[in-house]
Amino acid sequence: MRAVVQRVSQSSVSVDGRVVGAIDGPGLLVLVGVTHDDDAGKARRLAAKLWGLRILDGEKSCSDVGAPLLVVSQFTLYGDTRKGRRPTWTAAAPGPVAEPLVDAVVDELRKLGATVETGVFGADMKVALVNDGPITLVIDV
Repeated sequence: MRAVVQRVSQSSVSVDGRVVGAIDGPGLLVLVGVTHDDDAGKARRLAAKLWGLRILDGEKSCSDVGAPLLVVSQFTLYGDTRKGRRPTWTAAAPGPVAEPLVDAVVDELRKLGATVETGVFGADMKVALVNDGPITLVIDV
């Protein structure tokens, strides 16, 4: 699994002009991609990493201050641009494999006590954010 994590002061995701998930105040926007060999164990490890990641003000984590997370599926994180100008998506897991694993990350975060908002898997989403810092990390588990 791969995640792009941004510390945000606010973030939202819209589908068809309607906000489907939003966080206000300090928190994390997490774009999650799934590849073919990912499993529930990796989803658990990613959730634990996100919940404990100390990148909020004062080197605090979401778990320290109860900060919310907005999790958005993003198959393009596994795009390959090494050849030519058109990315290939062969490393991205297909929807029927990826969707339950993105859901597993969200479920694990909620089990840990996190407030989690989400996008809509497979939808054409518009993501808005105010990156705070800016801080952006790429996490592979």
